[in-house]
Amino acid sequence: MSKRVEKQEWVRVAEAFEASGQTQREFASARGVRLSTLQLWVYRRRRSGETRAEPVRLLPVQVSIAPATAESVLEVVTESGARVRFSVGTDVEYVARLIAELGR
Repeated sequence: MSKRVEKQEWVRVAEAFEASGQTQREFASARGVRLSTLQLWVYRRRRSGETRAEPVRLLPVQVSIAPATAESVLEVVTESGARVRFSVGTDVEYVARLIAELGR
């Protein structure tokens, strides 16, 4: 097998890993490949910028102004109608991850 074909195959394996939702160890074990080889190709793929990012979706936001109190909350309503309330000061990354999961 030529090196070019081998590289293309490993790029496909790295892509399959990224889409799998498994850990590198689980994926390598299930596919019967060496963990270190998988790690190398995943690293190369990520470094090259060949990863496919999910498209960004912007959603309309409605801001309601209310006086801040000790019990102030932030309420997020998803497109499906789910309402989630957070105390003011909750970690923004946590809120973003949770809302992204609810949107799936």
